[in-house]
Amino acid sequence: MTVVNGTSEMMKPESVSLHPLGAAAAPVPEMLCIFGTGDLGRSLGLRLLQSGYRVVYGSRRPHSCGPLPQGSQVMSHEAAAQSASLIFICVHREHYGFLETMAPHLAGKVLVDLSNNLKKGIYPEPNAAYLQRLVPGAAVVKGLNTLSAWALQNGLLAGKQVYLWSLSAAGELEDFPLQLFPEWRLPLRVAVGLTAFFFFYLVIRDVIYGYVEQDKDISYRIMVSLANKVFPIVSLIMLALCYLPGGIAAFLQLYRGTKYRRFPDWLDRWMLCRKQMGLIALGLAFLHVIHTFMTPTRYSVRHKLITLVVDEMKNNKTTPFYFDNTEAWGQDSFYALGILGFFLYVLLGLTSLPSVGGSLSWREFNFIQLGHLTLFICTAHGYIYGWNKFLRPSTYKWYTPPGYMLCLIVPSVVLVLKALVLLPCVDRTLTRIRQGWERNQPTEEIGKVTNL
Repeated sequence: MTVVNGTSEMMKPESVSLHPLGAAAAPVPEMLCIFGTGDLGRSLGLRLLQSGYRVVYGSRRPHSCGPLPQGSQVMSHEAAAQSASLIFICVHREHYGFLETMAPHLAGKVLVDLSNNLKKGIYPEPNAAYLQRLVPGAAVVKGLNTLSAWALQNGLLAGKQVYLWSLSAAGELEDFPLQLFPEWRLPLRVAVGLTAFFFFYLVIRDVIYGYVEQDKDISYRIMVSLANKVFPIVSLIMLALCYLPGGIAAFLQLYRGTKYRRFPDWLDRWMLCRKQMGLIALGLAFLHVIHTFMTPTRYSVRHKLITLVVDEMKNNKTTPFYFDNTEAWGQDSFYALGILGFFLYVLLGLTSLPSVGGSLSWREFNFIQLGHLTLFICTAHGYIYGWNKFLRPSTYKWYTPPGYMLCLIVPSVVLVLKALVLLPCVDRTLTRIRQGWERNQPTEEIGKVTNL
């Protein structure tokens, strides 16, 4: 029954559609065609079926092409091409010959070339350009060749960049899968440079200084002791370098007065490789933990402890060792912060994995993004390590500061920048809270507050 101008009228039964709700409105899924029944073709078909498309395979041997995803169809190349307007070419370039004979069936179709080569420069022209020359009546697009069959089949596509380019850029796109860790090059160069600098710096301060000034040969420390100093130093700096570009970007936006202007190229490149820097920092932190656990088993450490006990017993067997409560508090705090910082390190590393981060909701992901807290705790871990050594003249060998002091510079700068960015936000929040509280107070109470 419907109401018109205050009066009710009965709707005629024949004017009402009695079919199930949504049945007529459901569109028929689009049919997509895949040439090639290998690993890549099967994996791509599985993902397309899961996305709601219909899939038909074109094969030379439709009746003996092996297992295909459930719900797909398989036909000859000619029949499959006629049933779809979009065709994915999942065959190698050396097998493109049959496509030339099928040119009349592919006219007006869109062909997506997914092929890759084993090395650069193996052919005089890109695969997609060669395919376009074989099938001039079709529209050839290069794309999806950066996805592996394994990633498609296992659903590890979170954060993956998928490219669809024209023929003019096909050669560059075909070279992408042949690059060796392109996003890791800058972080690895920074890590190797920092490691080399601090290694030679500490060799001079510890080993060479001991040999020249104290006539001691402590070169054996290079293998473990020196490494256990370099790894945490570089790890902390790399972690700070993950968050330093964010602080620089924030101040750059404040200076410009807008957030819609493009960052400089060097800053944009830096921000794009922060994840790799963080993973390298986590790996160095792992090495630091392993070296720390094995320290008590080293011969030099055991020899030093036994010598200390023997010397004490020779002097006076009844005198107990002196217990420094302040030193105990400092060392326990140092270890506690180190353990907590490493735990947060691992938590950040796990959430950076696509299989883990993709399973989290937006709120869950933001809740565990405790990067600045991790940096703060690890920096405090470094400060407590040298809390009683900063003012000792013996700390500065040949007037040079120790490595742990140098590594605290960048993290401290990052934390100060973060605090400066947060101060206006905190001030605005407190102002809003104060204004809201004053609006809810009686007039005489506001007067009392104002007088105070």
